Amino acid sequence: MTFTAYIEYDPATKLFTGVIPPIHGAHSQGATLDELHDNLKEVLLLCLDEEDIEALEVQPRFIGTQQVEINV
Repeated sequence: MTFTAYIEYDPATKLFTGVIPPIHGAHSQGATLDELHDNLKEVLLLCLDEEDIEALEVQPRFIGTQQVEINV
């Protein structure tokens, strides 16, 4: 199965963080994108069991991002 992770970079901590929205608890961080990828795979295996995987066969599909500007 393939999951979509939403990834951000925090310049304050110098870490990449990732979350996989449909899976409760599936989030991690890493100093590099490769480390984050490995950590997310590990957390997915910890969060899912076989019954969960069958229920997730239809997942939300990532469409894109939007910039939202506000005047403050």
